[in-house]
Amino acid sequence: MIVTGLPCTGKTTLAQKIAARFRLPLLTKDMIKETLFDTLGWQDRAWSRKLSAASVALLYQLLEVQLQAGRSCIVESNFVSELATPQFRTLQSCYAFTPFQILCVADGETLFARFVQRAESGQRHPGHVDTTTYDEFRESLRRGQVAPLDIGGPLIEVDTTDFAALDDEAIFARIAEALQ
Repeated sequence: MIVTGLPCTGKTTLAQKIAARFRLPLLTKDMIKETLFDTLGWQDRAWSRKLSAASVALLYQLLEVQLQAGRSCIVESNFVSELATPQFRTLQSCYAFTPFQILCVADGETLFARFVQRAESGQRHPGHVDTTTYDEFRESLRRGQVAPLDIGGPLIEVDTTDFAALDDEAIFARIAEALQ
């Protein structure tokens, strides 16, 4: 199961709920990246980008380990279709699996406001240096969504503009139906 979308769409929160509900391992880019920050330290945006690339490479490696073992899992990141589609297709050619995608989307202005709020809250790992990236992310966040990965399999789009309005049970039911 692949949970993707722009930053601040609630990917991690939703993926955690799904992992708990379906008792699946959860692999997230930020879990890896923040571990690297804690181990190697943090500096500036260039360093954050470097560790981001390393985190994505490790994410694919950990995913492949799960696939080799024939285990289902959830992988969560802000996957960019042009880059991630070939990676997932390569994995599909090596391991017979049907991907299941959950694409988190939201109103663009809401996303940018969440991004700023999260950056300034002090609750996010400082290694992300988010307060220095407003100009970098403003345009992409205001689009509200990214393209899904072109890898086949079921796709559920979840609008997270209003977190309070999300019906977790309905999402779980859609997932359960698709998994059968």
